[in-house]
Amino acid sequence: MLKLDHLTVIAPTLAEGVAHVRSCLGLEVPFGQRHAYMGTHNHLLQLGDGVYLEIVAVDPDAAGPGRPRWFGLDDQQAVRADWDAGRRLRGWVAGTDRIDMVLARREGTFGRKVSLPSSDPTFEFSLLDDGSLPLGGAAPSIIDRRGKARAMATMADLGARLRSFSLEHPEADAISALYRELAIERAPSVSHGGGLRYRARIETPGGMRELF
Repeated sequence: MLKLDHLTVIAPTLAEGVAHVRSCLGLEVPFGQRHAYMGTHNHLLQLGDGVYLEIVAVDPDAAGPGRPRWFGLDDQQAVRADWDAGRRLRGWVAGTDRIDMVLARREGTFGRKVSLPSSDPTFEFSLLDDGSLPLGGAAPSIIDRRGKARAMATMADLGARLRSFSLEHPEADAISALYRELAIERAPSVSHGGGLRYRARIETPGGMRELF
């Protein structure tokens, strides 16, 4: 019902996000797109098997979206605090073609379904009322592309391939149980840690690298 769709580096500015990924992976990730309906913009990189990396930040040239931005980006103080603490790979998105079923009785965790872009919707996204990350980022945001796979042809393929994805969390057992309950394909492996921290091992043309 659910599977890993993409990883998100949530940055205070897009330039900082690109520089961080360059430092970790040795790759220059090109610009992706602007989201006028969210007041954000991104850079995108294929990671193999239909999974990709998104570097996302508030677009300073965009008008306010009139709704909470996704990925907790309205709380720039918190975004900066996580960034400065080294928590930069900060979340992920799981894909489904049954978003109503996934969200049923779970809106407290994931939020409500929002159709985007609002003027001519092509997908649904789960969004909490304040735009914050589900369970502080331990749970994925949910996307439903209405039966259409994410187009990869326009996304850069620089030879990077995701080999493992992991999460450290103080409530590791509870998070693992949630992933099992949702039957998420390629969910991160979870281990106990003092705080929430993601790591991704990514094979690149320059060798195995870690993104965090």
